[in-house]
Amino acid sequence: MALQCGIVGLPNVGKSTLFNCLSNAKAQAANFPFCTIEPNVGVITVPDERLATLEKLVNPERVVPTTVEIVDIAGLVKGASKGEGLGNKFLANIRETNAIIHVLRCFDDANVVHVDGSVNPVRDKEIIDTELQLKDLESVDAKLKRVEKQAKTGNDKDAKKAYDILLRIKELLEQGQSARAANLAPEEMPYVADIHLLTIKPVLYVCNVDEASVNTGNKYVDAVREAVKNENAEVLIITAAMEAEIASLDTFEERQMFLSEIGLQEPGVNKLIKAAYKLLNLQTYFTAGVKEVRAWTITKGMTAPQAAGVIHTDFEKGFIRAEVIKYNDFISLGSEAACKEAGKMGVEGKEYVVNDGDLMHFRFNV
Repeated sequence: MALQCGIVGLPNVGKSTLFNCLSNAKAQAANFPFCTIEPNVGVITVPDERLATLEKLVNPERVVPTTVEIVDIAGLVKGASKGEGLGNKFLANIRETNAIIHVLRCFDDANVVHVDGSVNPVRDKEIIDTELQLKDLESVDAKLKRVEKQAKTGNDKDAKKAYDILLRIKELLEQGQSARAANLAPEEMPYVADIHLLTIKPVLYVCNVDEASVNTGNKYVDAVREAVKNENAEVLIITAAMEAEIASLDTFEERQMFLSEIGLQEPGVNKLIKAAYKLLNLQTYFTAGVKEVRAWTITKGMTAPQAAGVIHTDFEKGFIRAEVIKYNDFISLGSEAACKEAGKMGVEGKEYVVNDGDLMHFRFNV
């Protein structure tokens, strides 16, 4: 599924360093603003310990993990909504993504310049929020003008519904809040989908800290958490420079030894990738056979035919049924045959909603 998270932030906060850790794509990382001009796209493997467990049980010819796309977008500055800096390019690139990873500088280092001269992650967050909100306000106002006449005549129910939703969002934007604060219901989202609001996208705040603060956080992280406490957003702590060092180690053993020395269970980028996956409202199901054990990405809430369509459109068109084994049942019993014998293989129809971790086998006819 071609869903993307965009990494955003002010210039020089560690976005490109973090991106390089996430993927093997080598975005230039340097100590000056606007280092990243064209967006770099990385296809990132999603860490999933369940795949390794399935591999041991099934012993397939190959294992295929699932992925998510991460986009490193040019740094933003004050005035971007009016085209300042690389504003227009930045806003066009972020509009195409499905969720936002907002990197905030939460460390002091006199050798790394800050575009605004001092370290203040809450101010940095507000600068980007304001620019995105101003751009969204333009979009909302433009659509309000288009639907106002139809809405006020009372003959077009869809126009009236759109008008009411747009007014709600406009009021929030004018108060300095993001469109996501409107908490639109799923059935309301289509009324604003065509204007591609920037601040309606889900967001993950990544606090880039110094090495000493990676386990505990610091005063900057505390300030960020306080600032976003009403946003229903996750805050993740990471040390981009240290992640780069981990990524440069040649072997798994070396990386694990490094992590053990600093008191971490896994690299911060693993947590970030998993958080990005969750942010996109994604989950995984598996297919498992001697040829291949594979993880498939679907949106939460997908039915069995829709999940089958991720493999091939013919699977969805000709869907007959799905044979489903719960991951924990497969692991405890050890094989498909054992699950079937124990009555742990369910036969599900078109209405079945796929759960995270389900092992699926689809029957279809075209």
